[in-house]
Amino acid sequence: MIPTIEWNGPYVRMIDQRKIPGKVEWFICRGYRDVIRGIQRMVIRGAPAIGVATAMGLALGARSIRAKSYAGFMNRFKEISEEVLLARPTAVNLKWAVERMRDLAEGMADRPVDEIKTALKLESEKVLAEDIEINRKMGKNGLRLVPKGATILTHCNAGSLATGGYGTALGVIRAAHEKGKGIKVIADETRPWLQGLRLTAFELMEDGIPVSVIADNAAGSLMRQKRIDLVVTGADRIAANGDVANKIGTYQVAVLAKANKIPFYVAAPLSTIDSETKNGDMIPVEERDQEEIRQFGKQKIGPPDVKAINPVFDITPAKYVSAIITEKGVIKPPYSKKIKNLLSS
Repeated sequence: MIPTIEWNGPYVRMIDQRKIPGKVEWFICRGYRDVIRGIQRMVIRGAPAIGVATAMGLALGARSIRAKSYAGFMNRFKEISEEVLLARPTAVNLKWAVERMRDLAEGMADRPVDEIKTALKLESEKVLAEDIEINRKMGKNGLRLVPKGATILTHCNAGSLATGGYGTALGVIRAAHEKGKGIKVIADETRPWLQGLRLTAFELMEDGIPVSVIADNAAGSLMRQKRIDLVVTGADRIAANGDVANKIGTYQVAVLAKANKIPFYVAAPLSTIDSETKNGDMIPVEERDQEEIRQFGKQKIGPPDVKAINPVFDITPAKYVSAIITEKGVIKPPYSKKIKNLLSS
């Protein structure tokens, strides 16, 4: 598996996911604003990967602060944190990573500034290592939901490229493959950035896992033909009641799965659960530039002046989710009380 993001000497580098599968190219971040640009411009995407990038970006930002006093350092560090928070609104892992790094710095008020900077870098490395381990645990926990010989549909990319490594939804798929369950994968192409076609297919082919790609609007037809046994996706945010925010198109896949009596599973770390958000209606849904719809790469494919609506995520109500797979286990509906217990355990 290709590392998604890592420290490279004094800098952070991340795989430029806009270039895959044509080439594997590193995007070098020399400062925290480079990390912000990487997140905003889709160099790196996927909620867990954004969380790792946020932690590393804040460590880079801390290193650039010249203040020698703790008060001066924290004033500037909080300003940097607020800048980073604005990078993308839907993925809650970004906020989670900011709070984790702030809490660490705030707990070191009696320590020299240089020591705090070092601790923040070490913490970002810990976030990365923990993410990989969490993904492997999710994969193991999700194994029992995957029958032998199953054909699994997945939407968008929730693999190693969307995380620190191994993957959430693809972590479950990888674990089933490693266990010898003889699975096959169908990946939605996932317009408009084609993460399923470019990234998921690329990852699975690299791992020798059988994969086919379909147009987003083909899923219902294949379900009706009983060519799909279950669906596994990731999530960018899960509300306290189990509503799920994920890549646009997830909701319609979940509705189709329900109508065809196919299990729809969500694999996500506990850091993706936002206990302060009561339901999916409260989750902000990012909208991006119209040009992402009107053109394919750099090639314009529609009338230049046609209006386009480009929501990046949608909300899947909890009633369509058969189970949520986390690093602490699998929970099934009703979710509210079980999510609360899981977060407090």
